[in-house]
Amino acid sequence: MKLIKIFFLFFLLILLNITESYAQPDRSTNNKGVDAFDSGDFTEAEVKFKMGLEKAPDSYISNFNLGDALYKQERYDEAISSYKAALGNASDDYTRAKIHHNIGNSLLKSNKIQESIEAYKTALKHNPDDAETKYNLSYALSLLNNQDQNQQQNQNQDKNDQDQQNQQDQQNQNQDQDQNQDQQQNQPQPKDQETQQDNLKQPQQQESNISKEDAERILEALKNNEKDLQKELRKKTGRAVKTDKDW
Repeated sequence: MKLIKIFFLFFLLILLNITESYAQPDRSTNNKGVDAFDSGDFTEAEVKFKMGLEKAPDSYISNFNLGDALYKQERYDEAISSYKAALGNASDDYTRAKIHHNIGNSLLKSNKIQESIEAYKTALKHNPDDAETKYNLSYALSLLNNQDQNQQQNQNQDKNDQDQQNQQDQQNQNQDQDQNQDQQQNQPQPKDQETQQDNLKQPQQQESNISKEDAERILEALKNNEKDLQKELRKKTGRAVKTDKDW
């Protein structure tokens, strides 16, 4: 019975050792990754940290270090994914603050300023005394303020440009209208009926230049013609025609 208990304890120790070896990345592999990182060979560092994750996918240290290697290669979205994987296995507020700080840096590099501000605020909740996070938060806030000012200036400039364009369009329209009016005024205009009648030339009466002697001769000739006419009428009708004129 005693022998069985000893065998069971021995088996339990072996199982714990195996579990621990899988839970922790190979220190040698991780250290090689750190050496490559320190020398500036971030691609090689990435390879080593991924090798460590093959043995311990949930390792905080391997995920965090891989995030740093990806960040140095400006692969910010992938870096954020690695940092978030490390966050699930962070053991205290200090490590959580470090992760959120680096997530904030990745977001800031991606020009996601508002999101980076939130990440820095979360980091400060876990470690309120972190001077670097405070500095980065202040810097991100200044960038956001400048961005808002630039956006407002651009909006104002766009409005001014639009107003100027509208004003120019209105001026062009007014010029076109003036030109049309000038053309209409220069064209022959039809006159109304009254104007046409007023412009008609009336026949002029000729002044009489007949002398008194000529007038008497004409009158005498008319009397003679009248007498001759009466004679002819009496021959045809036998009656005298009464005339209204007193010659």
